[in-house]
Amino acid sequence: MNASVDIWLRGENHATTVPLPAIARQPGAWTEEDVRVVLTSMLRAMDRASKPDSDPDRPVALRGFSWIVNPFEAGGVVIALELSLGAAVAGPFDIAERDLTKLIQKVVDAARMPPASSTVH
Repeated sequence: MNASVDIWLRGENHATTVPLPAIARQPGAWTEEDVRVVLTSMLRAMDRASKPDSDPDRPVALRGFSWIVNPFEAGGVVIALELSLGAAVAGPFDIAERDLTKLIQKVVDAARMPPASSTVH
């Protein structure tokens, strides 16, 4: 499945569109891992747009941004992210709005949880 992301950086007068990495599954069959890849790819695309020389594999934290899933007028839904750097919109994706919202919420919630400790108290 191929999709693109539109990026607008604060202080810029134009948006840039870049492709997202391909996801093997169709959106209706996405797993939490697929959604994590999409969100991470969107954030990395924004980072590259603001700092073209940045490491393309730089670690990404899935926190510190607002997100929403919106219907797209031509069908499907889009994912919109907003952070202090700017905004990004990816899609459209052929998946129910409520299903994608639930998947994103699970991924974002999981990223906020501290890593499991192997320490026994």
